[in-house]
Amino acid sequence: MLKTGEIVDLATLIGLIGAFLIIGAAIALGGSAGMFADMPSVLIVLGGTTFIVLSKFGVKQFAGALKIAGKAFLFKLDSADDMIAKLVELANVARRGGLLALESQEVSNSFLDEGMKLLIDGHDPEVVRSTLQKDRAMTSSRHEWGQKIWIQVADVAPAMGMIGTLIGLVQMLANMDDPKSIGPAMAVALLTTLYGSMLANMVAMPIADKLKLRAGEESTLQGLIIDGLLAIQAGQNPRVIQGMLERYLPEGKRAVEAA
Repeated sequence: MLKTGEIVDLATLIGLIGAFLIIGAAIALGGSAGMFADMPSVLIVLGGTTFIVLSKFGVKQFAGALKIAGKAFLFKLDSADDMIAKLVELANVARRGGLLALESQEVSNSFLDEGMKLLIDGHDPEVVRSTLQKDRAMTSSRHEWGQKIWIQVADVAPAMGMIGTLIGLVQMLANMDDPKSIGPAMAVALLTTLYGSMLANMVAMPIADKLKLRAGEESTLQGLIIDGLLAIQAGQNPRVIQGMLERYLPEGKRAVEAA
Protein backbone atom coordinates (compact mmCIF):
# COMPACT_ATOMS: atom_id res chain seq x y z
CA MET A 1 0.00 0.00 0.00
CA LEU A 2 1.27 3.44 -0.91
CA LYS A 3 1.95 5.91 1.87
CA THR A 4 0.70 9.46 1.58
CA GLY A 5 2.65 11.36 -1.05
CA GLU A 6 4.54 8.32 -2.36
CA ILE A 7 4.93 7.94 -6.11
CA VAL A 8 5.52 4.73 -8.05
CA ASP A 9 8.67 4.94 -10.17
CA LEU A 10 7.32 3.64 -13.48
CA ALA A 11 10.75 3.74 -15.13
CA THR A 12 12.13 1.23 -12.60
CA LEU A 13 9.13 -1.06 -12.84
CA ILE A 14 8.90 -0.95 -16.62
CA GLY A 15 12.64 -1.44 -16.99
CA LEU A 16 12.90 -4.45 -14.67
CA ILE A 17 9.69 -6.12 -15.79
CA GLY A 18 10.51 -5.47 -19.45
CA ALA A 19 13.99 -6.97 -19.10
CA PHE A 20 12.66 -10.14 -17.45
CA LEU A 21 9.88 -10.43 -20.03
CA ILE A 22 12.38 -10.26 -22.89
CA ILE A 23 14.58 -12.92 -21.28
CA GLY A 24 11.51 -15.05 -20.56
CA ALA A 25 10.27 -14.70 -24.13
CA ALA A 26 13.67 -15.72 -25.51
CA ILE A 27 13.68 -18.79 -23.25
CA ALA A 28 10.12 -19.73 -24.19
CA LEU A 29 10.78 -19.36 -27.93
CA GLY A 30 13.94 -21.43 -27.68
CA GLY A 31 12.34 -24.48 -26.09
CA SER A 32 11.20 -25.74 -22.70
CA ALA A 33 11.39 -23.14 -19.93
CA GLY A 34 11.74 -25.91 -17.36
CA MET A 35 15.32 -26.60 -18.37
CA PHE A 36 16.28 -23.16 -17.08
CA ALA A 37 15.04 -23.92 -13.56
CA ASP A 38 17.63 -25.49 -11.29
CA MET A 39 17.39 -25.31 -7.51
CA PRO A 40 21.09 -25.98 -6.74
CA SER A 41 22.00 -23.06 -9.01
CA VAL A 42 19.50 -20.80 -7.24
CA LEU A 43 20.88 -21.79 -3.84
CA ILE A 44 24.48 -21.18 -4.89
CA VAL A 45 23.80 -17.74 -6.39
CA LEU A 46 21.11 -16.32 -4.11
CA GLY A 47 22.21 -18.01 -0.90
CA GLY A 48 25.91 -17.54 -1.50
CA THR A 49 25.54 -13.90 -2.54
CA THR A 50 23.34 -13.11 0.46
CA PHE A 51 25.70 -14.60 3.03
CA ILE A 52 28.88 -13.19 1.50
CA VAL A 53 27.47 -9.67 1.28
CA LEU A 54 26.11 -10.03 4.81
CA SER A 55 29.59 -10.95 6.03
CA LYS A 56 30.94 -7.67 4.59
CA PHE A 57 28.47 -5.48 6.46
CA GLY A 58 26.49 -5.48 9.69
CA VAL A 59 23.08 -7.12 9.99
CA LYS A 60 21.49 -3.73 10.60
CA GLN A 61 23.14 -2.23 7.49
CA PHE A 62 22.15 -5.23 5.39
CA ALA A 63 18.52 -5.07 6.53
CA GLY A 64 18.54 -1.32 5.96
CA ALA A 65 19.72 -1.83 2.38
CA LEU A 66 16.76 -4.12 1.70
CA LYS A 67 14.43 -1.46 3.10
CA ILE A 68 16.04 1.45 1.27
CA ALA A 69 15.81 -0.51 -2.00
CA GLY A 70 12.12 0.34 -1.90
CA LYS A 71 13.07 3.90 -2.89
CA ALA A 72 13.93 2.55 -6.31
CA PHE A 73 10.26 1.66 -6.76
CA LEU A 74 8.39 4.00 -4.41
CA PHE A 75 9.58 7.44 -3.39
CA LYS A 76 8.31 10.61 -1.79
CA LEU A 77 10.20 13.72 -2.78
CA ASP A 78 8.93 17.28 -3.10
CA SER A 79 9.60 18.87 -6.47
CA ALA A 80 11.99 21.80 -6.55
CA ASP A 81 9.22 23.99 -7.97
CA ASP A 82 6.87 23.20 -5.09
CA MET A 83 9.62 23.69 -2.51
CA ILE A 84 10.58 27.08 -3.94
CA ALA A 85 6.93 28.16 -3.86
CA LYS A 86 6.66 27.02 -0.23
CA LEU A 87 9.83 28.82 0.82
CA VAL A 88 8.68 32.03 -0.86
CA GLU A 89 5.39 31.70 0.98
CA LEU A 90 7.27 31.28 4.27
CA ALA A 91 9.42 34.29 3.41
CA ASN A 92 6.29 36.41 2.99
CA VAL A 93 4.93 35.16 6.33
CA ALA A 94 8.22 35.92 8.10
CA ARG A 95 8.45 39.36 6.50
CA ARG A 96 4.98 40.29 7.75
CA GLY A 97 5.06 38.74 11.21
CA GLY A 98 8.70 37.94 11.96
CA LEU A 99 10.33 34.53 12.31
CA LEU A 100 8.01 33.57 15.19
CA ALA A 101 5.11 33.72 12.73
CA LEU A 102 6.55 30.61 11.08
CA GLU A 103 5.39 28.62 14.09
CA SER A 104 1.84 28.63 12.75
CA GLN A 105 2.90 27.23 9.36
CA GLU A 106 2.54 23.51 8.68
CA VAL A 107 4.94 21.76 6.30
CA SER A 108 5.11 18.12 5.19
CA ASN A 109 8.85 18.01 4.56
CA SER A 110 10.64 16.89 7.74
CA PHE A 111 13.94 18.56 6.78
CA LEU A 112 12.20 21.90 6.18
CA ASP A 113 10.26 21.50 9.41
CA GLU A 114 13.48 20.96 11.38
CA GLY A 115 15.04 24.04 9.80
CA MET A 116 12.00 26.17 10.61
CA LYS A 117 12.24 25.15 14.26
CA LEU A 118 15.85 26.33 14.34
CA LEU A 119 14.79 29.70 12.95
CA ILE A 120 11.89 30.01 15.38
CA ASP A 121 14.18 29.19 18.31
CA GLY A 122 16.43 32.09 17.31
CA HIS A 123 19.65 30.21 16.58
CA ASP A 124 22.50 32.00 14.80
CA PRO A 125 22.77 31.51 11.04
CA GLU A 126 25.97 29.49 11.43
CA VAL A 127 24.25 27.15 13.89
CA VAL A 128 21.33 26.73 11.51
CA ARG A 129 23.65 26.06 8.60
CA SER A 130 25.90 23.60 10.44
CA THR A 131 22.98 21.69 11.97
CA LEU A 132 21.17 21.28 8.68
CA GLN A 133 24.37 20.44 6.80
CA LYS A 134 25.08 17.73 9.38
CA ASP A 135 21.58 16.28 8.89
CA ARG A 136 22.12 16.44 5.14
CA ALA A 137 25.44 14.61 5.44
CA MET A 138 23.92 11.90 7.64
CA THR A 139 21.10 11.35 5.15
CA SER A 140 23.63 11.07 2.30
CA SER A 141 25.67 8.61 4.36
CA ARG A 142 22.67 6.34 4.89
CA HIS A 143 21.93 6.37 1.18
CA GLU A 144 25.57 5.63 0.35
CA TRP A 145 25.57 2.53 2.55
CA GLY A 146 22.47 1.25 0.76
CA GLN A 147 24.14 1.84 -2.60
CA LYS A 148 27.36 0.14 -1.48
CA ILE A 149 25.52 -3.01 -0.41
CA TRP A 150 23.66 -3.32 -3.71
CA ILE A 151 26.87 -2.67 -5.62
CA GLN A 152 28.45 -5.50 -3.64
CA VAL A 153 25.53 -7.75 -4.58
CA ALA A 154 26.25 -6.90 -8.22
CA ASP A 155 29.94 -7.73 -7.71
CA VAL A 156 29.45 -10.97 -5.77
CA ALA A 157 26.61 -12.53 -7.79
CA PRO A 158 28.67 -13.17 -10.96
CA ALA A 159 31.49 -14.54 -8.80
CA MET A 160 29.06 -16.98 -7.16
CA GLY A 161 27.88 -17.90 -10.63
CA MET A 162 31.47 -18.72 -11.57
CA ILE A 163 31.89 -20.78 -8.40
CA GLY A 164 28.72 -22.69 -9.30
CA THR A 165 30.10 -23.24 -12.79
CA LEU A 166 33.29 -24.73 -11.36
CA ILE A 167 31.28 -26.96 -9.01
CA GLY A 168 29.21 -28.20 -11.91
CA LEU A 169 32.28 -28.88 -14.05
CA VAL A 170 33.99 -30.78 -11.24
CA GLN A 171 30.87 -32.91 -10.73
CA MET A 172 30.63 -33.54 -14.45
CA LEU A 173 34.28 -34.53 -14.86
CA ALA A 174 34.20 -36.71 -11.77
CA ASN A 175 31.27 -38.70 -13.15
CA MET A 176 32.12 -39.03 -16.82
CA ASP A 177 31.51 -42.76 -16.54
CA ASP A 178 27.85 -42.08 -15.62
CA PRO A 179 26.13 -40.39 -18.59
CA LYS A 180 23.01 -39.64 -16.53
CA SER A 181 24.95 -37.36 -14.17
CA ILE A 182 26.54 -35.28 -16.92
CA GLY A 183 23.37 -33.38 -17.82
CA PRO A 184 22.44 -32.15 -14.29
CA ALA A 185 26.05 -31.23 -13.52
CA MET A 186 26.33 -29.29 -16.76
CA ALA A 187 23.05 -27.52 -15.97
CA VAL A 188 24.45 -26.33 -12.65
CA ALA A 189 27.64 -25.25 -14.41
CA LEU A 190 25.83 -23.07 -16.95
CA LEU A 191 22.76 -21.89 -15.02
CA THR A 192 24.69 -20.49 -12.07
CA THR A 193 26.56 -18.20 -14.46
CA LEU A 194 23.24 -17.16 -16.01
CA TYR A 195 21.60 -16.54 -12.62
CA GLY A 196 24.59 -14.59 -11.34
CA SER A 197 24.64 -12.35 -14.39
CA MET A 198 20.89 -11.75 -14.21
CA LEU A 199 20.97 -10.90 -10.51
CA ALA A 200 23.86 -8.50 -10.98
CA ASN A 201 22.85 -6.73 -14.19
CA MET A 202 19.05 -6.91 -14.09
CA VAL A 203 18.40 -6.34 -10.38
CA ALA A 204 21.31 -5.17 -8.22
CA MET A 205 22.97 -2.59 -10.47
CA PRO A 206 19.70 -0.93 -11.57
CA ILE A 207 18.65 -0.61 -7.92
CA ALA A 208 22.06 0.79 -6.91
CA ASP A 209 22.01 3.32 -9.75
CA LYS A 210 18.45 4.41 -8.98
CA LEU A 211 19.32 4.84 -5.28
CA LYS A 212 22.26 7.03 -6.33
CA LEU A 213 19.88 9.13 -8.43
CA ARG A 214 17.41 9.46 -5.55
CA ALA A 215 20.20 10.41 -3.14
CA GLY A 216 21.38 13.14 -5.49
CA GLU A 217 17.86 14.52 -5.88
CA GLU A 218 17.29 14.58 -2.13
CA SER A 219 20.65 16.20 -1.44
CA THR A 220 19.94 18.92 -4.01
CA LEU A 221 16.51 19.59 -2.51
CA GLN A 222 17.99 19.83 0.97
CA GLY A 223 20.61 22.29 -0.31
CA LEU A 224 17.78 24.38 -1.76
CA ILE A 225 15.98 24.32 1.59
CA ILE A 226 19.11 25.39 3.49
CA ASP A 227 19.68 28.33 1.16
CA GLY A 228 16.03 29.35 1.38
CA LEU A 229 15.88 29.21 5.17
CA LEU A 230 19.07 31.19 5.60
CA ALA A 231 17.75 33.82 3.20
CA ILE A 232 14.50 34.00 5.18
CA GLN A 233 16.46 34.36 8.40
CA ALA A 234 18.49 37.18 6.83
CA GLY A 235 15.27 38.99 5.98
CA GLN A 236 15.79 39.04 2.23
CA ASN A 237 13.00 40.11 -0.11
CA PRO A 238 10.81 37.10 -1.08
CA ARG A 239 11.17 37.96 -4.76
CA VAL A 240 14.96 37.97 -4.40
CA ILE A 241 14.75 34.63 -2.59
CA GLN A 242 12.65 33.21 -5.40
CA GLY A 243 15.13 34.32 -8.03
CA MET A 244 18.03 32.91 -6.04
CA LEU A 245 16.37 29.53 -5.48
CA GLU A 246 15.30 29.22 -9.08
CA ARG A 247 18.99 28.77 -9.90
CA TYR A 248 18.33 25.18 -8.82
CA LEU A 249 15.91 24.79 -11.73
CA PRO A 250 16.72 24.24 -15.41
CA GLU A 251 17.02 27.58 -17.16
CA GLY A 252 13.79 27.13 -19.09
CA LYS A 253 11.74 26.74 -15.88
CA ARG A 254 12.99 29.89 -14.16
CA ALA A 255 10.18 32.42 -13.84
CA VAL A 256 12.06 35.17 -12.03
CA GLU A 257 15.60 36.43 -12.51
CA ALA A 258 17.54 37.11 -9.33
CA ALA A 259 17.90 40.81 -8.59
